[in-house]
Amino acid sequence: MSVLDRIGQKLLFSFDPETAHGMSIAALRCGLPVGATTTRDARLKISLSGLDFPNPLGMAAGYDKNAEVPDALLGLGFGFAEVGTITPQPQSGNPKPRIFRLTADEAVINRLGFNNEGHAAAERRLAARKGRPGIVGVNIGANKDSADRIADYERGVARFAPYASYLTVNISSPNTPGLRNMQAREQLGELLSRVMAARATALAQPPVFLKIAPDLVEAELEDIAAEVAEKEVDGVIVSNTTLARTGLRSGGVANETGGLSGKPLFERSTAVLARMRRLLGPQIAIIGVGGVDSTEAALEKIRAGADLVQLYTGMIYAGPMLPGRIVAGMARFVEKERLKSIGELRDTGCASWSERL
Repeated sequence: MSVLDRIGQKLLFSFDPETAHGMSIAALRCGLPVGATTTRDARLKISLSGLDFPNPLGMAAGYDKNAEVPDALLGLGFGFAEVGTITPQPQSGNPKPRIFRLTADEAVINRLGFNNEGHAAAERRLAARKGRPGIVGVNIGANKDSADRIADYERGVARFAPYASYLTVNISSPNTPGLRNMQAREQLGELLSRVMAARATALAQPPVFLKIAPDLVEAELEDIAAEVAEKEVDGVIVSNTTLARTGLRSGGVANETGGLSGKPLFERSTAVLARMRRLLGPQIAIIGVGGVDSTEAALEKIRAGADLVQLYTGMIYAGPMLPGRIVAGMARFVEKERLKSIGELRDTGCASWSERL
């Protein structure tokens, strides 16, 4: 962690987490931090679902909820950025406080509840950047009080297909009551059928990814894999936050309700990733997210079966220069191992990881 990162972290940690988050968005809008490095190495390029990623590391959804700073995030060294989750109507989310730092565990618990400014505000920003380089995905969700949540996803597809490099269907947040029930096979089948039909009639047809929870048993993973394959969904993002609290060192704050992210999520999310790769086979795209805070962690996700990797909480604890350090570390790794492409690493640890849980 650089001196700049340490100073920035000390400043932000003097504020409550949600205030600190807002300050970091404001800093990126103003062109801070300076000095971020972007490693360019042809061996880190990944071609997936018709998209050419300059490197396999992305910013996960949840940070830039309202599509305010995707280009600034790309400037930190990320190969792609995912904005959202965005719902059709603005909503304030759950009561505050709703974000909690578990510093001893390098983790965060949040129960935000899809707080965002809605489709219209995000569309204005994404329309303004249309034509700029860089891969920007849009994560779509449903309003808490929606009478037809699947229709909310259809509206998200129609609205953002012209601007999104890819779309993510998020049904795995634990902070909207009943949302995770949409991962059950019957509801999932209807959702994916309607989403893919909406894409077919949209003004553009970007890839569609499904984001799932890490708290799924084998039978549920099998059902999801079957529906993803049958409905010809382009890929799966593994995973969202967990409801589990196993092995935490932090005190009473660990008992707060919400989804847990950060280092403690790494093993569980990576094992689920490997199981999903085993179920989906080699062709369907998988993005691995959960507990990525170093080059080693990112490479391990790829070994377990990920084509691409995302992070968010790791940057809270390691600073804004983390993506640049990870990508530079990936470049050193492919050089040391004499790989023609980092994609050669994929699945080399899938078998062992799939047996972890």
